[in-house]
Amino acid sequence: MNESPILRTVSVVQAGSDPFDTPGTIEKFNDFLSQAKAAKSDLVIFPEAFIGGYPKGVDFGVRVGSRDAAGRELFRLYSDNAVQLHSSEFETLREIIAAHDVAVVVGVIERNGATLYCSTFGFERDGTILGVHRKLVPTAMERLIWGQGDGSDLPIMESSAGRLVSAICWENYMPLLRSYYYDAQPDFYCVSTVDDRDVWLPTMQTIAIESRAFVLSACQYLERGMIGLDASQFDAIQGNETDKVLISGGSCIISPSGEAIAGPVFGKEAVVTAEIDLDDRTRGKFDLDVTGHYARPDIFELQAHIKAQKNVRSD
Repeated sequence: MNESPILRTVSVVQAGSDPFDTPGTIEKFNDFLSQAKAAKSDLVIFPEAFIGGYPKGVDFGVRVGSRDAAGRELFRLYSDNAVQLHSSEFETLREIIAAHDVAVVVGVIERNGATLYCSTFGFERDGTILGVHRKLVPTAMERLIWGQGDGSDLPIMESSAGRLVSAICWENYMPLLRSYYYDAQPDFYCVSTVDDRDVWLPTMQTIAIESRAFVLSACQYLERGMIGLDASQFDAIQGNETDKVLISGGSCIISPSGEAIAGPVFGKEAVVTAEIDLDDRTRGKFDLDVTGHYARPDIFELQAHIKAQKNVRSD
């Protein structure tokens, strides 16, 4: 009989980044990872689009049926700051993670060919890539700047901290995606987001109760002054005052019973940390296992297509 609890220390980083200064963001990534390491974290989650940035409040010059030259140029700048797998920026991230010796899930604007994806990269503590998740359905006007992932972009990641899955922002409102992840029996349901609404917390609590996993939700805190471009290039609809808050946070850590054990935190950059007992997952599964004893596969089933989709295939 196991008498010792299975303890982990986990952190979610609440911070904002400049969509047009990836070198500066990587320095910020290093700084916040250092803070999490100082808190003895085994696993650290960063927000959606942290590397590469979330350009909240601009329209890229788009109207129905038309695009303008200034918007195309802004997209070019944004694309230039995206990260490709195995690029020098990617290798720098790996080196930083290995130096800190902590597992990481980080939101990245990923460039693959000429298309951008809102992705998360999962890393083991030695910098090894565990998996890449690309957002399946960008929300609303995000579809102007990001492509869609497919079923091959849903990794179940085995890390030294535990089994991880990753869902980005409003993917968490996709019931069938959640069901797919629940079936993987994750220890940590990792959420990278920019949703700072008050209703986000009960969403995370519901997912924790359903999955009986620890939900780690990392949201950006972004002020207009953190973005280096002036209003002639980046005219935020919320306003261009330096202290104008574009994303207000709400990062939190939720137990398998749905309890908020750390956060939510609003109004500042922060590293939110908690020590958890992985055995709480088993205690929670005693009366609710939605892919086990609380399932009815004779009535309901989910079929997932997880092969990569290609425009061109070779025999």
